[in-house]
This record gives sequence, structure tokens and C-alpha cells, in this order.
Amino acid sequence: MHPADIAKHIPKHYALRMTQLVTRVSDELVAQVDELVSAGVVASRSAAVRQALESLVDDARRRAIGHAIVDGYHRVPQTAEEQEWAAASTRDMLGEDAW
Repeated sequence: MHPADIAKHIPKHYALRMTQLVTRVSDELVAQVDELVSAGVVASRSAAVRQALESLVDDARRRAIGHAIVDGYHRVPQTAEEQEWAAASTRDMLGEDAW
């Protein structure tokens, strides 16, 4: 297939593989997003929305992981021996460096 023919089919396949979300936002927010687009921060309004949603989902995932780690330490706290090993390792790593 010729590259020009492939380019004609990309929007069709792209649309079939992406779910469209419809939402309402304030005129002020749209203006701020448009400023980001004009400044080249994002390519388009859609790209801004995708980036924001990806960030929101990633933040939630990271918070869940952090909570799981904390919960693990609450269920199985470090022993005094483990804490002393960590402190000694830190001292050895820093050595004579003056901070």
C-alpha cells in the first residue's frame, strides 16, 4: 500500500480504537487549555485531556502502591535488628563525607 493511502486510513483506525469522552468544562478552563496549546505545551485540547487523565490515573495508582507499602510495614514492622542494619549501612555508605 502506498504511504499516502496508509495516511488516509489512519484516522479511521485511530477512531475505532479510542473511546470518546464527552464532558463540559468552564469557558475559563477552555481558555487556559487553549493557551497551553498556543504555547506548544500540548498539541491539542484532546491531548491536554488525555495527558490530564493519564496523570490522574497514574497518581491514584501510585497512592495505592504507597498505601499498600505502609500497610505492609504496619502488618510486619521492621525488627530492631533490621533497623540497626539499615542505620549501619547508611553510615557505611556516607563514610566520612561532610554534609
